[in-house]
Amino acid sequence: MTTTAVRSGFRAGLIELRQGFTGTALIGQLFWPVVTLVAIWFLRDLPFSGVRLGPLILPSTVGMFVALGMLLTVQQLAADREDGSLLRAKATPHGIRGYLVGKFVNVSATVVAYLLILLVPGALLIGGLSIDAAGVLTLAWVLALGFIATQALGAVLGASVENSRGAGVLSVPVIVLIAISGIFYPITALPEWLQVVGQIFPVYWLGLGVRSALLPEHAAALEIDQSWRHLETAAVLGAWAVAGLIVAPIVLRRMARRESGSRVARRRESLQQRVG
Repeated sequence: MTTTAVRSGFRAGLIELRQGFTGTALIGQLFWPVVTLVAIWFLRDLPFSGVRLGPLILPSTVGMFVALGMLLTVQQLAADREDGSLLRAKATPHGIRGYLVGKFVNVSATVVAYLLILLVPGALLIGGLSIDAAGVLTLAWVLALGFIATQALGAVLGASVENSRGAGVLSVPVIVLIAISGIFYPITALPEWLQVVGQIFPVYWLGLGVRSALLPEHAAALEIDQSWRHLETAAVLGAWAVAGLIVAPIVLRRMARRESGSRVARRRESLQQRVG
């Protein structure tokens, strides 16, 4: 039954992915990565500590979009609670497990599409990247740990909100966290106490890991300890990933047990009132 649930979840995730990248939905999917790439292009030649700002920001925004997979998970979970999709998943054997697999497939593939939109033209238009076999390997393990860590955290956060309005409120602290995580400029430019806060969460380590994979070795001089700190990156991202994999299923099972037809009906009524 577990294999069946995983297989059905994988198929469901691919169906949702196809729906998200067809028709008018495709415009919305392309908007943010394209706008981000355009903004980096305009900033590409600004100087920062003797280097160009564009090549520093481009790898960092790759880490940012992986972290935004956390928000995508929160938003989709909230939407599925509102329309009853989660309740229907609960009613089938191992349905929650299949549901989680589907969300992971959908969100991960969506983020990969964003990254390709950023990196492929960005490497040509912005320049300054250093891509080799070791860098590709580093990028692979950083992204793998990052996907698991951020989406598991997104599932935990999503279980705490019941509607899309709550998901919108949660986006504010996530955006603040991104702002203090060295995504748009090196974290060493921030006050030391903000550097400490930023290093607690996975967003900073995602940006650092991607920068270490795509930038030349001398760029490490702008980082904390003037090092890429691969061991620390693997340890922090790995810790968040393991914690998420342990906590997320527990939280989601408890949340699913509380789901009922009456709760879904109240959410739908509330949504209709807001839309009206």
